[in-house]
This record gives sequence, structure tokens and C-alpha cells, in this order.
Amino acid sequence: MRRPTVQVADPFATLNPAQRCAVNHGRGPLLVIAGAGSGKTMTLASRVARLVLSGADPQRILLVTFSRRAAQEMERRVGRVLHQALKFASDRRPPSLPWSGTFHSLGARLLREYAGRIGLSDSFTVHDRADAEDLMGLVREDLGLAATKQRFPLKGTCLAIYSRCVNSEVPLHQVLDDVFPWCAGWEDELKRLFGAYVRAKQAQCVLDYDDLLLYWADAMAEPSLASHVGARFDHVLVDEYQDTNPLQATILKALKPDGQGLTVVGDDAQSIYSFRAAEVRNILDFPRTFAGARVVTLDRNYRSTQPILDASNAVMALAAERFTKNLWTDRTAGARPRLVTLADEAAQAEWVADAVLREREAGMALKKQAVLFRVSHHSAALELELTRRNIPFVKFGGLKFLEAAHVKDVLSVLRWAQNPRSRLAGFRVAQLVPGIGPATARRLLDAMDAAPEPLIALREFVAPVGAVDPWGELVALLEALDGGCRWPAELEQVNRWYDPHLQRLHDDAAIRAGDLAQLARIAQGYASRERFLTELTLDPPDATSDEAGAPHLDEDYLILSTIHSAKGQEWHAVTVLNVVDGCMPSDMATGSAAEIEEERRLLYVAMTRAKQSLQLMVPLRFHVHQQAGLGDRHLYASLTRFISPATAALFEQVGPATEAAGTPAVVPTTVDIGARLRARWA
Repeated sequence: MRRPTVQVADPFATLNPAQRCAVNHGRGPLLVIAGAGSGKTMTLASRVARLVLSGADPQRILLVTFSRRAAQEMERRVGRVLHQALKFASDRRPPSLPWSGTFHSLGARLLREYAGRIGLSDSFTVHDRADAEDLMGLVREDLGLAATKQRFPLKGTCLAIYSRCVNSEVPLHQVLDDVFPWCAGWEDELKRLFGAYVRAKQAQCVLDYDDLLLYWADAMAEPSLASHVGARFDHVLVDEYQDTNPLQATILKALKPDGQGLTVVGDDAQSIYSFRAAEVRNILDFPRTFAGARVVTLDRNYRSTQPILDASNAVMALAAERFTKNLWTDRTAGARPRLVTLADEAAQAEWVADAVLREREAGMALKKQAVLFRVSHHSAALELELTRRNIPFVKFGGLKFLEAAHVKDVLSVLRWAQNPRSRLAGFRVAQLVPGIGPATARRLLDAMDAAPEPLIALREFVAPVGAVDPWGELVALLEALDGGCRWPAELEQVNRWYDPHLQRLHDDAAIRAGDLAQLARIAQGYASRERFLTELTLDPPDATSDEAGAPHLDEDYLILSTIHSAKGQEWHAVTVLNVVDGCMPSDMATGSAAEIEEERRLLYVAMTRAKQSLQLMVPLRFHVHQQAGLGDRHLYASLTRFISPATAALFEQVGPATEAAGTPAVVPTTVDIGARLRARWA
């Protein structure tokens, strides 16, 4: 006999008053301003648990995060709170949240369900960014735009312009004026290109990332559909709301027009993704968008010491517009953060390497230390110094798993089997067959496009004489994949077919085979080919074994990361490079007041990653990478404008004194160069 479920004493006893206020809020619109390190994830998870404990159906809760891993972590924490709150029978698991995930993954699921009502085939496949660029490139070439006498934007730039228009809901001419001024002369051609790109996607039954939001938003513009989808969910909760773009805000407004059941959590001070069309006004304007919205501020920090928070608060205090909050903590002890002034980037690299080793000898592992920077090339001098001293490090960035050729080959076979109208997948797969080149592949795809049943045209296609046998093997594979072979056995079949091609095409086939084995392991977690292809495209693994290089033999390594990649992370010790005007703010991001304010927030995010030790580096001379053809140069710099004299007083000053801010220290003359030059011609 199953024991009844019994609720125990307050499962939220560990929450502070502000967190508890957010967790216990009713159905009205709720905005939680969650400062850095304030327990945002636990607060949101606890609110979900509170809703379930109060009778909400987990099937009717929509939880939106910005990565699949974040959704999984949120589910894990919700389950843990429910386990603490309820005494389950031993064979009973806490309820799952079937509608948790990213905007894009949730959009893909809903579009699949409502495909028939919005004129979309439910067998659509999703292009990743690389595939979308390739298709844009093919359309660009078909329209003759690759042969213009003046330089036309490359396919990647064209896709970026298109994506910006879609996600920001801003007309093309304004996007060109504001973000891509060097492309403004091509407005008419770009409009023609984007129209052809959309038609090509629709003809091939493919969507790109932006379509997953665009189709969802357009579907919600129909009152009957919006009402039907909105009624499916009693509660909608959104994490990292400061990172939403206007299109995502439009979707949420359509889901819950009056805000009833809507909870958003975020921090306007950490809005740093405008280059992805994120709009800080979404969070700043939430109380005006949803009348009667309650705003709860989480300002107790559980990460950093008070001296670090004092300096971080001071940086944000001068922001033009913000939700007022001052982070505080019980950890009042601790050293002040340091402003380290040095002659140049070489001295900066040497100082950082020395400091890292000192911390290590004092017992702080390298993995607990991080060096952050505005853009990737800012760490070049440091990487050389770390290598010279044999200090192991890992730098976040690089190519993604799905960009590796062998992974794309295998996934293209699955995509072509899922959607035979996909020209991009078919073009790639056909050319894997020895003896079939681009011209033959195009002839095949043209025949499939013209046929009512593309698989019949595939079966009847006559391959070149030298390709008959391997072509027959590919046709047999595709017919087997169309014949109902169970997942994930389908992937095993594809890998067996692809193995001889892998050996033929790649000298390092053994290394690359490890990626395909990883792909097979990932496939075990999905119920169908369609879910696997969609989810893997939207949230791929970070890197392949080939790109990762040799395995790390060191037991420890230093973390190097851009500030954007570091968001959401924390380390015991954090060093921020090049905290000078020209680097922070970047001289490429000072064209408007909004850009400058985002650069301020970027510094704030970097500073609030530190738990107990923070250093801001101020090299007085630094290297600038110019655009192609302009050469590189060195500049003298001053401390970033975001640290005022009053804010600087909160830091410990380290380094040589200077006569004035931005003036390099005078080096005594030890050699009479003039005398040498005169003597040369004596």
C-alpha cells in the first residue's frame, strides 16, 4: 500500500525575507531584480516548488531559461525542494517540468504541434548558424550579388543583418544606419536577398534559429492561437529576463497580456548582450508594460566580500538609468580590491603570472582563479607569458561541436532523411559519395525538387559510372531511415555507413571517431530523431575532441575567459585585464550613450564574479588591433571612465605613481643615443 504524501514543516526556511517574498507572491505580474550572487536560481526554483505545493499542475508551468543546462539545473533544484517539502513513497519521484527549456527549444516544440494551423510542415528541420550562413551564401550567389563590382557584404554579415532585423523588430534601414553603416548602400539588394532567403527556406521546409521565434511570435499575433496557447499554461516563469530581445518580449506579452501568472527574474545591471539584440528596456519597462506589477529586489549577496561589493556598487551608482539596489553581505571582512597600474601589456602579463603563482602557493588552486578580458585578443601577451612559465590554462571560446566537418556529415544524413527537401543537407551528403561532385549533386537535388515524392526521384537517379556502388549504399541507407528504423538505432546505421568515408577523408580519423561515439551517447537521451536533431542544433556541446587538442595532463589549470563567457560564473580570485578607456569601454562601443552604459555593466559583471580577491589591471600603454589594411598601433591610456576618483578610493592602489592620469612614468635616460648616431657618421 502506497503511503500518503505528507507535507512537512516550512521547506523555505533558509530563504531570506526578500527571497521568501518573491516565492510566496500570488498570481499578479512579478519582477524579481536579482543582484549578482543573490541566490537567483534558488529563488526561482523555490517559486516553482511553491506553485506545485499550492496545487499548480507541473504540466501547465512554462519555465523559460537561456540554456538547456540551466533548465536541467532548475528542474533538479525544484525536485530537491519538493523532496524536502513532501514525504514521497520510496518509489515515487518528484514531478517533472515537461515545459522547461530555452525560448528556441520551446518554440520548436510548439511550432511542431501547431504546424498544421500556421501553414508549416511538421517535418521541418532546423538550420544551425553555419548552415543558415551557407544557405544565405547560396542565395547570394544565385542572385549574382557575389559578382558585384563593389564589395557586397559576405554571407555571415548578411545573416547577422537579417537576424538583427528579426530579433530587434527594427526596419532594415534603421538596422543598417545604427549597426551596419558600411552596408547602408546595399539596402535594396539586401531586401531582395532576404526575400529570396525566406523563400528558399520555405521551399526546403527548413527554419533557422530566428524563425523559431519569428513563427512563434507571428502565430501569437492571431488572437485565437494566442488565446489557445496562453490557456495551456497557468504560470510562465522567465530566467535572465534582462537578456531577452524585443521579439521574445512580444511572445511573452501575447502569452500573458495582463501579466497574470507571469514571473520574470533578472538584473538590469547585467544586461550585456545587445550585440544579440537583447534589449535592457524589456526589464526596465516591465512595471509599465504590466500594470500593477510587483517588484522584489534581491540585494543580499552570498558570493563576494563587502569591499568588492562596495566597489561594484559604486561603478553602477553612476548608471544613467537602473533599478536602485546596493548589494550587501555578511562577509564584511576581506581585502580591498586592487587597481594595479603598470607600464604596458608585457608588464601586465608578468604581474598576473606572478600573482597567480603566489595565490597557488598560498593554497588557492588555479581552477579557483580567473583572468577576464573584454575581447579575446586582449589575453595574447598573457598567454605567451603563461606558456613560457609552464602555467597550464584553459581559454573559453573556439569552434562549436556542430561546426566540425565529420559531425556535420553525420547530422546532415539524418537531416536529409528527416526532410528530403533540404537542399543544404542533400548537397553535403551526396558529395560524400566518391565520384559525385557539385554539378551532379545539383542535378540530383533539382530532380528531387521537381518530383512530388523526392525519395522516388532519389531512388530513380542515375549516378555516374564510377559512383554506382557507393551511391547504391547511400540510397539503401536513406530508404532504411525512412522505413521506420527505431531511434537511436538509426544513428548507429549512419555511423556504420559513414565510417569508411571518415577513414578516407581524414588523416586523424581515430580522433574524430571519438566525437561520433560522443554523438551516439548523446542520442541515448532523446526519444526520437526529430527531438535529437532539434535540441542538438539549439544547444550543442562546446567542443570536439579534435579541437580540444591533447588531453590535459595537469591536475589544475588557470581559467581565461571573455567577460561575456564568464557571466553566471564565480571564482575565488578574479583579475580583469586592460581596464582602460579604449578597452573598457571599447573604442568600438562609444557611439551612443546606450553603448557606453552597456560597457559599464560589462565591467560590473566582471567585478562581481570575484568571491574574495579582485584585481583591475591598468596598463598605461596597450596594443590596438586595427581593421585590415590600417596596421596595428600602440596607445597610451587612462583608467576607465567608469571608475571615478571617489570610486578609486575604494581600491588599494598598486603600481608606479604617475604625474597625471594617462601619462606614462618617466624612464631615466641611461644611454646617449644621439652621441652614437653622430659617431656613426664621424
